[in-house]
Amino acid sequence: MFDKILIANRGEIALRVLRACKELGIATVAVHSTADADAMHVRLADESVCIGPPPSKDSYLNVPALLAACEITGADAVHPGYGFLSENARFAEILAEHNLHFIGPKAEHIRLMGDKIEAKKTAKKLGIPVVPGSDGAVGPDDDAMGIAQAIGFPVLVKAASGGGGRGMKVAQSAEDLMLALSTASNEAKSAFGDASVYLEKYLQKPRHIEIQVLGDGRGGAIHLGERDCSLQRRHQKVWEEGPSPALDATARKKIGATCARAMQEMKYLGVGTVEFLYEDGEFYFIEMNTRIQVEHPVTEMITDIDLVLEQIRIAAGGDLPVTQDEVVINGHSIECRVNAESPVSFRPSPGKILQYHPPGGLGVRIDSAVYQGYVIPPYYDSLVGKLIVHGKTRQECLMRLRRALDEMVVEGIETTLPLFRALVREPAIIDGDYHIHWLEQYLAGQPAG
Repeated sequence: MFDKILIANRGEIALRVLRACKELGIATVAVHSTADADAMHVRLADESVCIGPPPSKDSYLNVPALLAACEITGADAVHPGYGFLSENARFAEILAEHNLHFIGPKAEHIRLMGDKIEAKKTAKKLGIPVVPGSDGAVGPDDDAMGIAQAIGFPVLVKAASGGGGRGMKVAQSAEDLMLALSTASNEAKSAFGDASVYLEKYLQKPRHIEIQVLGDGRGGAIHLGERDCSLQRRHQKVWEEGPSPALDATARKKIGATCARAMQEMKYLGVGTVEFLYEDGEFYFIEMNTRIQVEHPVTEMITDIDLVLEQIRIAAGGDLPVTQDEVVINGHSIECRVNAESPVSFRPSPGKILQYHPPGGLGVRIDSAVYQGYVIPPYYDSLVGKLIVHGKTRQECLMRLRRALDEMVVEGIETTLPLFRALVREPAIIDGDYHIHWLEQYLAGQPAG
């Protein structure tokens, strides 16, 4: 096992990793920018190191500063959390070159799955169903029109690198295609340094289903069920739940087994998430995230497996915690991402939290690094915290979530709590009858059918 782990992140995920380390008896090092000097994970870590000014490129993305922090403190491993350097294959290689352990997948798998085109090709080879689309990058000079017509409009133009909705445009017809290609390519170049884009069939009302996987790097791998992440705004997940209201036991078992077999063949190491669009009983691979997900608590609540703790233990050479036959899905869980944003315009609302009261009670969990008097800085994402609830049934879970949302108090800044209080009372949400376009239609005042 590792002696000391440096947590190369901030906010709630840094605190989440710190908690897992403490339960394993591992010493912790918090790194922080000058803007995060008063952060909760900095207060609770065994040691802390300031690694630069507020901009991420000068601090949390500053690899030399992180290496220096490891050397100063004697850390022998680095946990990247999510975001920042968590899916940076070169960072994993640099750590290895300095005899430091990267708590995450092998660099080759990060690199492979980070390229959406190669990831799709690999998924196809591994027997994972994929969305109909181009076999590689396309551009205005290629036969993009012929490919799009063969797929059938509407089509989705997507960046080969990156994610989060950037470099992604819909072409509803042949007249829209050239503009969508150039706009998506320019966005991809600006955001990711790679202008490559490819085409996929645009599905009309799919669900976003993701399968949580866990591998030991030696050919052993299991899946831990699915999460439904269909409630999204601008391709950003807002509400996640598991199991999905859209899947039956047969579909769940089939896609889970497919993903587990693929991870076994890859000799995948650590946690990962295989993401799909699901429509009319068919799954279509879209990407794989080679890191812990923001929504991992949903899986933890329904499987009683600590994913971050197991991520650390497996990175240190440990075995899988259970066999596939021992994985049991218990009840239902929902996570709401409460952000420091206007619930109407979604304008960021950084500032000082004047009053803070997290909800409690049976089956209620808050993953947050804020506290009363904490100032949310304007430099990073706007996540205040994640409210996660669990119940024996989905109905019980929804009622518990409604109660917890009404109980939660965050004053001094605007938050998205009012949105969730409205959503949990919406008939379509109560019935589990929604898709990836539903929330944006709802917010725009359109019929969300």
